[in-house]
Amino acid sequence: MRLPLVSGVDGSQASLRAVDWAVDEAALHGLPLRVVYACEGDHREGAAPARSLGRPSERAFAESIVETAAERARRRHPDVDVTAEVLPGDAVTALLREGYNAGALITGERGRGGVTGLLLGSVSLAVAAAHPCPVIVVRGDKAGIEGTHGRILVGVKEPEGGSAAIRFAFREAEARDCALDAVHAWRCPPRNYADHPRTAGEPHLYWKERAVALIDHAVADSVRDYPTVRLYSAAVEGTAAKVLAQRSAAADLIIVGAHRRHGRLGPHLGRVARTLLHHADCPVTVIPLAT
Repeated sequence: MRLPLVSGVDGSQASLRAVDWAVDEAALHGLPLRVVYACEGDHREGAAPARSLGRPSERAFAESIVETAAERARRRHPDVDVTAEVLPGDAVTALLREGYNAGALITGERGRGGVTGLLLGSVSLAVAAAHPCPVIVVRGDKAGIEGTHGRILVGVKEPEGGSAAIRFAFREAEARDCALDAVHAWRCPPRNYADHPRTAGEPHLYWKERAVALIDHAVADSVRDYPTVRLYSAAVEGTAAKVLAQRSAAADLIIVGAHRRHGRLGPHLGRVARTLLHHADCPVTVIPLAT
């Protein structure tokens, strides 16, 4: 049995856009969709439905939100198996727990109370940093979210190439019948002394050729396994964060691999993934890579 997609909701417009995107994705891949809401209030079994000043309990509020979102998804794609559930605990813990039995976790860029135009919400950022499975943050402009460009973008990492991210990108491109751009950003180190005879006196040529070879090696297995995907490779001079953020303006989805990093304040993301989650013009997928 293939794992379901899981979409977290909180009643915000961003989370409802994420549900729309998630059910489209579920229909595309023939997967079920779980719509969940985390409730830290009266979630205990048998708890009385307390009311205060005539307002419904947090549990009743949560059930209303999650059922409304699930019904929205069912209307959008009646053929998708959509279930809804209120989960106990805080949003980050609940979503990460779901991630161990999900094909992907899908969230909006901002939660309830967020202001349009501000940076990524704390829940989405925390979930993406811990990423027990692929995490997709639905953000960007209208064209990117609605998938009108017909292109997917994947960042090719060094040295291993981020094979899990590349295979994910090929699967998405095949399912969507769209083009795939595999991009590796490179920079010529200062005072480089590469002595290859073809690049003597022009060290930047050495680093560009090296980047092209890295992409070719990284995508070789997937090219063989997904022969119908239209692949375009690009070795681009610059920092990965800047290059990928700029190119996201012409993409429907950007995919990057990321290792789980731990600091004094818990899991955190590297610069590239963090930049894209804050500034990309299309939905961003963060793929966990083996350490």
